[in-house]
Amino acid sequence: QVQLVESGGGLVQAGASLRLSCAASGRTFNGYVMGWFRQAPGKERQFVSFIRWSNGETYYVESVQGRFAISTDNVKNTMSLQMNSLKPEDTGVYYCAADPVGRGWSSPEAYTYWGQGTQVTVSS
Repeated sequence: QVQLVESGGGLVQAGASLRLSCAASGRTFNGYVMGWFRQAPGKERQFVSFIRWSNGETYYVESVQGRFAISTDNVKNTMSLQMNSLKPEDTGVYYCAADPVGRGWSSPEAYTYWGQGTQVTVSS
């Protein structure tokens, strides 16, 4: 059974940085695509970034390009999202997700496993 557990959220001021982590267990993730999504109150879940575990291929939504960096640690089986120059519009619950098929899509429907989410709040 795949388990994903996020950590690292918090309340910060605009311009600050946060690092989110996702601890993954239950499988070998080499063929997986791992993603980060976020959901603001009253809005749909939005794709943020993904990384292909096998070769490190990454993709970002345009609004976070140059500010966020996704990475994996194959020894610790963790995925991270380094978020710099945070803006109030980055506020939301951030979810870690895993696609065992490895499609590399930005649609939430492509991801089978989800964490419980971690709250990120950026004040202006």
